[in-house]
Amino acid sequence: MKIFSKVMIGLDLTEMDEILIEKTIVFLKFWGVEKCYFVHVAKSLAIPDEILKEYPDLLAAGDESVEAIMMNKIKDKAFPDTIEVEVFAEEGDHPLDTVLRWAKIKDVDLIVMGRKETLEGSGSLANGVAKKAPCSVMLLQEKRPAGLPKKIMVPTDFSNHNHMIYDFGERIAEQLQAKLVPVHVYQVPHGYSKTGKSFEEFAEIMKENARKDFQTFVAKHNHPELTCEFILDEGGDIGELLVKEALKLDVDMFIMGSRGRTKSAAILLGSTAEKLIKSNNVLPMLIFKKKGETMGFFDALFRI
Repeated sequence: MKIFSKVMIGLDLTEMDEILIEKTIVFLKFWGVEKCYFVHVAKSLAIPDEILKEYPDLLAAGDESVEAIMMNKIKDKAFPDTIEVEVFAEEGDHPLDTVLRWAKIKDVDLIVMGRKETLEGSGSLANGVAKKAPCSVMLLQEKRPAGLPKKIMVPTDFSNHNHMIYDFGERIAEQLQAKLVPVHVYQVPHGYSKTGKSFEEFAEIMKENARKDFQTFVAKHNHPELTCEFILDEGGDIGELLVKEALKLDVDMFIMGSRGRTKSAAILLGSTAEKLIKSNNVLPMLIFKKKGETMGFFDALFRI
């Protein structure tokens, strides 16, 4: 079964590259990948001195030298020879725009980016790709051991678009024989005190209402017997709340989707997904986007 046929992997010529390649290899067969594009984008392709010390034979032009380094990294990790590989290095002042353009040119189904925990790097490019890519994006963390997930968390708001993400989560979980863990964050509305009830009493009312909404939502899917975890948001960071709950439940991966209220918004992420991307540097995260819904809006963005 092909989930993602063409995958693009972002490399930055640091130690994170080897980690990212190793972790990606674990997923290739499951995804049904046929071709992998490895891309490095930098404002300058001048080879750093520390790289030249490691590869003293590099005498080619900047882009060719970088591509040679990338290919060596791929070969060193015994990348499957059954998958077609293409590497390319690009120079430009706006790395995010360049990555997104190449994703469209190559018509990729998934972009894989690394998230660092202790290694140097801001993570701004990976975050930008996750927010704006015209296809699905997977963020793989530096320290997390390589492996396929056995417990997958799907934050859900019971919206119509969320059905698509939930369907995708069910499909992934069934293929991996993994457990799907739906999670919903609920809040107590301002002005609850005017009802004469305490915060705790109204929180229970909101939780019960959310439970009913979930039953209506899940009834449309293949596993209506699943239960949902409910998290009370008392004004904290939703991303941090979700990460804390995931660690408590021993979850292996997040699956989230784009905002999806309209087709034009399907390329962009909602506030909860953005906060989770910012807070989560410990668990793999797959941001699912339906390519057909996003391309038109993506084209419009680059015409502005």
